Amino acid sequence: MPEQIMKRLVEEIKVLERELTTELPAEIKRAVALGDLSENAEYHMAKQRQVFVNARLGQLKKRMGELSMVNLVNIPHDKVGFGATVVVFDSSKNEELSYKLVTSEESDVSQGLISTTSPIGRALLGKKVGDVATVVTPNGKRELEVLKLTTIHDVVEKDIPDANGVAK
Repeated sequence: MPEQIMKRLVEEIKVLERELTTELPAEIKRAVALGDLSENAEYHMAKQRQVFVNARLGQLKKRMGELSMVNLVNIPHDKVGFGATVVVFDSSKNEELSYKLVTSEESDVSQGLISTTSPIGRALLGKKVGDVATVVTPNGKRELEVLKLTTIHDVVEKDIPDANGVAK
């Protein structure tokens, strides 16, 4: 999972670096050639874009560093962690829900993909089957009982072929 995200981030970094080193300098040069910079909208827009692109590049490179530090060894085998799929009972809604804990780039609540940094994700981290997580939401507290847990290790081990070359 992080590999796919890192690939997307690398692509965005390449695009932004090209814009920063090639396209924006050319735009600024054209705008300067128009004369009076104090009332030159093209110049000011290009300079604003340059600041934005620099800031975005900084964010992307920081996130790349964070993602490169994800280590499967540090993710628990018996508790909710990154990559886990969790079936919970939400007592406030009186229903079972399924969530998969993913990175913030992959999150899509409508698909049951929640970020490990979201309120629900943070509340579930470290929980085992039978534990109850309390989530504080704008609509009040929700209690989520962990009914079933499939960790990232369970998924990875299932995909590893056995001695006969058959995935488990």
